[in-house]
Amino acid sequence: MGRHGTIAGRKAAQDSKRAAVFTKYARLIMVAAKAGGDPDYNPSLRTAIDKAKGIGMPNDNINRAIKKGTGELGGSNFEEGQFEGYGAGGVAVVVEILTDNKNRTTASVKHAFDKFGGNLGTPGCVSYMFDKKGVIVYDREERELDEDELMEAALEAGADDMITYDESFEVMCDPNSLEQVKQALVDAGFEPDAWDVENIPTMQSTPDASQLASLRKMIDALEEDDDVQKVYTNCSIDLDEE
Repeated sequence: MGRHGTIAGRKAAQDSKRAAVFTKYARLIMVAAKAGGDPDYNPSLRTAIDKAKGIGMPNDNINRAIKKGTGELGGSNFEEGQFEGYGAGGVAVVVEILTDNKNRTTASVKHAFDKFGGNLGTPGCVSYMFDKKGVIVYDREERELDEDELMEAALEAGADDMITYDESFEVMCDPNSLEQVKQALVDAGFEPDAWDVENIPTMQSTPDASQLASLRKMIDALEEDDDVQKVYTNCSIDLDEE
């Protein structure tokens, strides 16, 4: 299964692009902090902070982002958005953004699609090929976990399913129940390595081998844009592997 854009698929890329990832998470914290700067009374902010800490973001960066979000330090007004289109080989691509200048971001995203043989489409042109799911990831390479015990705990916590990969277990749940399911698993002794709401492809596309280089270059160009938060594809080939 091609899983580019999912938590597990982004892990290695995040390690090599730490500064850019900090920028993206800082924006998430800023947006969440607009509803209040105290994470004890703002679940969205608490979640954003937990994710930022999970990738090693320094506390100073986190606190600065909170203050910008609450207006204490002043900051830009960011808005969320989404672009959809096709990459090389007809692979469906969903690009989630967080930007303070929609025109700039639109031009940048369109350029990446055009340059590497893709086509930027209209809203809804490919999103029907994805389902939003809460995903909770357990890294099998970092520690030993009993698959049956984790599955039992996940189902008791209200999860829909658990998928086993060579390098990870991924618990799937309703996106609106993500925090409750995650906390129930933590209470059961299963601290996750990552969690988020993800776009999971319901149908897949397999490009020719000759088209993979262009597709990877387009994804890289999009992910290098500070305004882009996540990029999802329905490619059946794992684009994070050469």
